[in-house]
Amino acid sequence: MAKKQPVYRVRFLNEGKIFELYAKQVTQGTLFGFVEISGLLWGRKSELIVDPTEQDLKNEFAGVSRIHVPMHAIVRVDEVEKSGGGKIISLKPGNDAAKPSSIPIYTPTDKGT
Repeated sequence: MAKKQPVYRVRFLNEGKIFELYAKQVTQGTLFGFVEISGLLWGRKSELIVDPTEQDLKNEFAGVSRIHVPMHAIVRVDEVEKSGGGKIISLKPGNDAAKPSSIPIYTPTDKGT
């Protein structure tokens, strides 16, 4: 029996909103400090109700094979049983989650000076 391929739900901060996507692969990218997301999955076409935010995401990422998201923008990555529809979650103004992290991912050390 073949092992079922994992599905990941990824939430990341982009322009003051949280984007939620489903993907087949999430890895530490080849670009330093970035997470690589590929194999985007969208909701089923047979569903009668179409979420306008998912359509916005489809338009935003049309023709994109890989997304490189800065590590500090990642909110959460979950391995889930099945994919769902992507969505955009608006944050309230003044919400601290809407502000990017100012913590550096690499801090050079001062050696011998």
